[in-house]
Amino acid sequence: MKRPTWILAPCLLAAALLAQPAFAANLVPPAGYFAPVVDADKKPRSCAAPPKPYTAKLEFRSKYEGSDKARATLNKASEKAFRDATADITELERGVNRQVMRYMREGDPQQLECALSWMGTWAQANALLSEEYNHTGKSIRKWALGSLSSSYLRLKFSESQPLAAYPRQAQLIEAWFEKLADHTVHDWSDLPLKKINNHSYWSAWSVMATAIATDRRDLFDWAVTQFRVGANQVDADGFLPNELKRSQRALAYHNYSLPPLAMIAAFAQANGVDLRPENQGALQRLGQKVLDGVNEQDAFARKTGEQQDMAELKKHTKFAWLAPYCTLYTCSADTEELKRKMGPFNTFRLGGDVSQLFDPQKPNGDS
Repeated sequence: MKRPTWILAPCLLAAALLAQPAFAANLVPPAGYFAPVVDADKKPRSCAAPPKPYTAKLEFRSKYEGSDKARATLNKASEKAFRDATADITELERGVNRQVMRYMREGDPQQLECALSWMGTWAQANALLSEEYNHTGKSIRKWALGSLSSSYLRLKFSESQPLAAYPRQAQLIEAWFEKLADHTVHDWSDLPLKKINNHSYWSAWSVMATAIATDRRDLFDWAVTQFRVGANQVDADGFLPNELKRSQRALAYHNYSLPPLAMIAAFAQANGVDLRPENQGALQRLGQKVLDGVNEQDAFARKTGEQQDMAELKKHTKFAWLAPYCTLYTCSADTEELKRKMGPFNTFRLGGDVSQLFDPQKPNGDS
């Protein structure tokens, strides 16, 4: 296959990150996604064969199998079974993220072709579209969609137009994304409030990323609606009642709720929809509650009656939400310093180099 030669812009866009025109005719991501491909003149990397497309039932064991209603006690045996059963899906998500990031920062066309081949193979197989699923299965579907579609956005909107030479592959992949998004909307719509938690926020993020990738206003509107439901769950003190149910993991799950909510708000802002005032500034109230909780867990301990498990919060990638959050709000000096120490953020669930997207001056690392 003949590989195209790209004409690369000399630098990243200098426009303000969320300064897209209000009510644009077409849906767009925040401005960092328009960054050009960098020609690093490095040795081309090899491309492995794609993992086997997953077309079986989406029925998996939960890592909290056997836990009480708090769903906060890890079952190591069921977690291993879950990891083994979903290994190919995880390999696809992580692999595509690596390939896209390497292509964007090195300009190696083989990495672009590899990413398109991996996604195209799964798209052609109608992978992850089973209508037989359990709760863990439908969760896997929306996580995978969010990882892939948000990574794909960097190719879709780069000013270097890397997809211009691959219209058939792009059409195949985007059609698959739309099918996955339609399933996700079906899977996570019309839930009672007591059942709406971080899973709903992550489903909304995956649908938002797909909405932008495929220019589907209906998907965009659904994601915004889900954000509003989530924002209106935040109480006056900044707590999410359904995450408080997670007992010793309540703080960790409050934190886990922030990446999708912050990304949705940033994407909505890029399209003229300001979600920051929702429920009297709920997103900022939630963010501040988590930041306060990281420093001092007493408030969460009093609410749950349990000392908080801080193991997950030692992983810096868990705070990737700070990248979009600090473009939506003026973060304090302490928060900016925390962001600097923990970053740059690179997480496949949000499509890779999050820091690079929301602060182009930050260096990015390989994954």
